[in-house]
Amino acid sequence: MKADQSPIAWVKSTYSSEEGGQCVEVALTGAVVHVRDSKDPDGPVLRIASAGWAAFVRFASASQV
Repeated sequence: MKADQSPIAWVKSTYSSEEGGQCVEVALTGAVVHVRDSKDPDGPVLRIASAGWAAFVRFASASQV
């Protein structure tokens, strides 16, 4: 993290368990949603525009994925 950035608050999915598996965490910062693997907090972070994230959530909620 750069010195001029304040820490962001990561939230783990309520569907995630402590048993491992495929878990993600998200952090909201204005117009950007950050997504990372909860098992690798220092790994890569996917940054998505809020509108794109909202479209994904609508799709995932309506689909039988």
